[in-house]
Parts: sequence; C-alpha cells; structure tokens
Amino acid sequence: MSILTRSEITKHITDQQLVFTPALDQFQLQPHAVDLRLGYKFLIPRNWTVDEKGRRAINMSIDDIDAHRDQFDEVQLQPGQYFDLLPNEFVIGTSLERIEINAMNLMAILFPRTSTNRRGIDLSLSGIIDTGYKGHLIFPMKNEAGDQVIRIYPGERVCQVIFQELNHPLTPEEANLHGLSAAKYSGSGSQGFKLDKDEERQMLISGKLDDLKKEYGL
Repeated sequence: MSILTRSEITKHITDQQLVFTPALDQFQLQPHAVDLRLGYKFLIPRNWTVDEKGRRAINMSIDDIDAHRDQFDEVQLQPGQYFDLLPNEFVIGTSLERIEINAMNLMAILFPRTSTNRRGIDLSLSGIIDTGYKGHLIFPMKNEAGDQVIRIYPGERVCQVIFQELNHPLTPEEANLHGLSAAKYSGSGSQGFKLDKDEERQMLISGKLDDLKKEYGL
C-alpha cells in the first residue's frame, strides 16, 4: 500500500473520486493527510433512569444507539454555539464533513490529532474507513483533563484521515461485503452505530466461540 500525498488527494477530489461535503478548506489539507472538523451534533448517553423499581442504572452496549435511541440525549448546536465537555464525561460527536470514497482502490485510516489529545480529550479513534464508504463519521470523546471543563466548538479540526491506495482495486460487491454481510454504515445516512450480526453476538455471549469458528470457518 502507498499513502496519498497532498497533490494526489487534491487530484482525487477534482476527479470526484474523493468527495467532502462541505468542501475542504486550505487549513485542512496536510502534506499526506486531511484534517476533519467537528460537527454540530452530539449524543450524550444516559446512565440511569427512574421506573417502578426505583432509580436504576441503565445497562446497555454503548454501540447500540439505534436500539436504545431514547437512552441518549441529542444536542444539536447552531453556528456560534459551543459544547462544554464536563470532567470525565463521555459523549459521541460527529464529523462536519460527509465523506465519499468513490475510488475503488482507496481506503482510509482515521487518527486523532495530537493537538486534540494534548487538550485532555481522549478521542478513541484509530479506525478504518472502507472503500466505497459514504457518510459522516462518529467520534467517541472523553474529557480526561482531571477536574477541568473543556470547551469545544463545532468546526474545530479534531482528527485526520490518511488515504491509502490498495494493491488491487475492489469491485463494489467486494467492497460492500464485510464478513458475511453488507457494510453496516456506508450509505445508511445514520450517524449512530449498528451491532454485529445477531448470530455472531449470541454465540459469543453463550461462550460458543469454538462452535462459531467451526460453523463459519473459511
């Protein structure tokens, strides 16, 4: 694999092989990466509720947003507004840009910017953006600056994307096949998460990893 440089990235943008909406600005283009800006939407998980049994903790998987939408508070900011990230608070942010990787010989890797980490924001990123991906990205964020409140603004550059060229291009069918099923996020328009296949999860929960390997072996 080879990593795209600034001139190669801009050429792919000109050719519509890479699409950013809204369009990138000069601050975002790095020698061999693209900085992404923070969007206006945040999801804050609720960790407790009150019901007939009393005040109880909500026990859920943090990546099951679609199934537990009512257990998240959604904050949609307007231009000029800020978001105070409270001490030890965990939230989910979204990218300002919608990304399309139309070149079937490209994939990308997402990293936090060091300047974001130095502020005490743990941006739990180091993920793959698949060939053919279309959509916004999500950012799990946690304030690890002790007792300090960290004020963040939509539009801040918070992470960067490195684009890598595959040795061989994929077909659309190959790019969309993740394990046994279609890609979970691309083209869905959702800014939440989706769980892995139910069959896989249930077998793991039941301690049947060996059975899973036998049934779904290559």
